[in-house]
Amino acid sequence: MRLISLFIPLAMSLAVSACSPEKQAEAPAPFALTEAAMGRYCGMNVLEHAGPKGQVILHPASEAIWFSSARDTLAFTMLPEEPKNIAAIYVSDMAKAPNWEQPGAQNWVDAKQAFYVINSNATGGMGAKETVPFSTREAAENFSKDKGGTIVTFAEIPQDYVLGTSDTPAEAEPAMSPHH
Repeated sequence: MRLISLFIPLAMSLAVSACSPEKQAEAPAPFALTEAAMGRYCGMNVLEHAGPKGQVILHPASEAIWFSSARDTLAFTMLPEEPKNIAAIYVSDMAKAPNWEQPGAQNWVDAKQAFYVINSNATGGMGAKETVPFSTREAAENFSKDKGGTIVTFAEIPQDYVLGTSDTPAEAEPAMSPHH
């Protein structure tokens, strides 16, 4: 009987800790970019576009939703009509990219940990101003010195910059649509 009285509190504490918000499931690893990757909004092969790419993995993780630009990836997370059961968001790590035309098939950075250069003269895969992601602030600073722009974190990215709803000339891009 004494063993049971010791076991019950132990079992209860394990059950509570397993359900606590601090015990988040580990994010799934990014998928490698392949010829089969088709852009969510453009319906085209992601590899046909220059600049940083992105992928969103929904829970439960079985495959990636691909994007032809980092900006489109971020738009997916902001649009109210898109799924919210996001397990992970990855964007091309342009600090490790061979070049702008080939950002790399496996050099991904967690989108929430990346540093972004916005309002630069870099154009993304779909021809709009890009949110250029880097794994380090130093790499973002080097890019910004060369191409202009401002460095921001994931939480600081203006929604109107990504969705194209700003009226300022530097940000007056057409809103992104699934047909673009």
